Amino acid sequence: MKRHELGRSGLMVSRICLGTMTWGEQNSEAEAHAQMDYAVAQGINFFDTAEMYPVPPRAETQGRTESYIGSWFAKTGKRHDIVLATKITGPGDFAYLRGGARLDRKSVLAACDTSLQRLRTDYIDLYQIHWPERNTNYFGKLGYAPRDDAHATPVEETLDALAELVRQGKARHVGISNETPWGVAEYLRLHREKSLPRIVSIQNPYSLLNRSFEVGLAEFAHREQIGLLAYSPLAMGLLSGKYLHGVRPAKARLTRFTRFQRYNNEQAELATREYVALAQQHGLDPAQMALAYVTAQPFVTANIIGATSLEQLASDIASDRVTLGNELLKGIEAIHRRYTIPCP
Repeated sequence: MKRHELGRSGLMVSRICLGTMTWGEQNSEAEAHAQMDYAVAQGINFFDTAEMYPVPPRAETQGRTESYIGSWFAKTGKRHDIVLATKITGPGDFAYLRGGARLDRKSVLAACDTSLQRLRTDYIDLYQIHWPERNTNYFGKLGYAPRDDAHATPVEETLDALAELVRQGKARHVGISNETPWGVAEYLRLHREKSLPRIVSIQNPYSLLNRSFEVGLAEFAHREQIGLLAYSPLAMGLLSGKYLHGVRPAKARLTRFTRFQRYNNEQAELATREYVALAQQHGLDPAQMALAYVTAQPFVTANIIGATSLEQLASDIASDRVTLGNELLKGIEAIHRRYTIPCP
């Protein structure tokens, strides 16, 4: 499988990254291990996780995903074959995480230590901020509405704590997630002016139903070599077509967890119908077409896929071998003009 450099880090990562957020909720430990075995056999060397996983987050399951990865490392001895990424949780209703998730120095250092314990490793290749502490637009918000965030941890304090982890050898590189152009610019400014670590990646949503990354962030990714780690490339499975016309397959994520409403709207349904029809016209699996589109974008370092079955995982990984022709790409752009960003 083709590999890309992770920012300016010198690390080469597979352009398909194995996402893990279902492990511990929808997937057992044995199933998680089987997915990692299969992914590595297919040439994937990049795993992405987070301290808050699995999703949906609950006190009872928090950290279980990292623990499953740690037990796989202990069983296989393959830690040094994998570029491992994890994240510290941003602010929210997480009283079970250090009394409430923050991005201050004490929290960053403590979160990394506990992740290292669960992962059974002494270093993390890419340590990421899961989402900002300041008030800004992410998780389905396009518009920016200024609000008082005077008590939010300054980005400089967060990045200085990450610098300490790098000095200690606990984190090799740092990245951000669910960020905005201002956030990227601020992290880069602090790198230049304060000699703090340079971010190597940004993990944001990107799919046929959400191309908002192209507005403002794609140029940063290209010019500053801060590549996109694209999450939710199938819009939580919507682009596979399996939820069309109100269908809710048993055990599927949107069937089991009604809290996920980010992709549940009329425009998303209409756009998905057209993308699925386009794929079928060209003899392609709709999910593979959607994934291949994301992987092919020049600002994307890696496409983060996730699956609940080995069959689904195999199909998603096989999208790496799908090439999209010019006529199909024109069709995608025509649909995009009609349904520009139905799922921010």
